[in-house]
Amino acid sequence: MAILQTVTTRLNDAGFIAADEEAQELLDCAVGDEAVLDALVERRLSGEPLAWITGFAMFCGARIKVDRGVFVPRWQSEPLARRAAWRLPLRGVGIDLCTGSGAIAKTLFCDRPNSRVVASDLDQRAVACAASNGVEVFHGDLFTPLPRELEGQVDVIVGVVPYVPTRSMALLPRDTLVFESTLSYDGGEDGVEILRRVLEESPKFLHSGGFLLLELGGEEADVLRDDLARYSFKDITVLSDDDGDVRGIEATMGS
Repeated sequence: MAILQTVTTRLNDAGFIAADEEAQELLDCAVGDEAVLDALVERRLSGEPLAWITGFAMFCGARIKVDRGVFVPRWQSEPLARRAAWRLPLRGVGIDLCTGSGAIAKTLFCDRPNSRVVASDLDQRAVACAASNGVEVFHGDLFTPLPRELEGQVDVIVGVVPYVPTRSMALLPRDTLVFESTLSYDGGEDGVEILRRVLEESPKFLHSGGFLLLELGGEEADVLRDDLARYSFKDITVLSDDDGDVRGIEATMGS
């Protein structure tokens, strides 16, 4: 208990909000080796993501393996993942774009084990990590590497694609900029460059009545309304968190 308290105090003094929980995870990871524990704590104090240090993150109640260098799934994305799983039929077909560790894809197929869920990512490290989490994942840009037989057959497309405006990248937490790749965040000048590409390419895969769910922020939902209409999406729902902040959109593929 004394060691746990010491680690908690060090993390707390450094400004970590969940210092007690993180301290316990680091202690568990060190399995009793104080030298290893000290090294792990120093890595965390440097700002390295906890999931890279412990090798996992919890997401929608599941333990997700997260390799060093792979985008860490955020709890803020859990409502989007759960909504996508709810929209996916029991024997449906789902796509998870920019899957990272495969957290959202795994949420979908764990909730709908008789469905087929495929994923893609541009980062080879992410592809390997997602595969180790049991995801059927393909290496490449958005829809490009996905099986052609899925065209017109997909019930749900979900994605946490990069959506931070380039001009706002400098406003991200310092540790994010130091440790994580800008590839996971930079959405172009206005933040919607990749989101627009997803809107343009999704109709090829979604059947009429299928659902598209994308994480985004700020005013991006309003910015994309004309694009959604252009590509025959309807029933647009803006998804907000408990604080009223915009977190995503849901749209239905029209006929």
